[in-house]
Amino acid sequence: DVQLQASGGGLVQAGGYLRLSCTASGFTFDNYALAWFRQAPGEEREGVACIVSKDGSTHYADVVKGRFTISTDINTVYLQMNSVEPEDAAVYYCAAGWNLSIPTMYQPFYDHWGQGTQVTVSS
Repeated sequence: DVQLQASGGGLVQAGGYLRLSCTASGFTFDNYALAWFRQAPGEEREGVACIVSKDGSTHYADVVKGRFTISTDINTVYLQMNSVEPEDAAVYYCAAGWNLSIPTMYQPFYDHWGQGTQVTVSS
């Protein structure tokens, strides 16, 4: 029973910081790529950041480079969000893709998804 559980969302002021977590059960990350996606109302789901557990290689969407950091430990993937902007408000989803050797946010490669956690940004 492979499961991903996202948490850590909430209300944050513009310019502030927040850390999202996604805890896995039923599998380990050693041969997976992990990613964060987000979806705002009326928008398509888009990739935010991804990491290959084997070597730690990462890739970020241009709009979050320098502000967000993705990392993992044995069973949890994190998204550290700094200098949060109103445009970052969305439901954030974690996902896992098996046997990916390079970081990618091509959605068909991801076959396990968490339930999502809401991030709201106030000005």
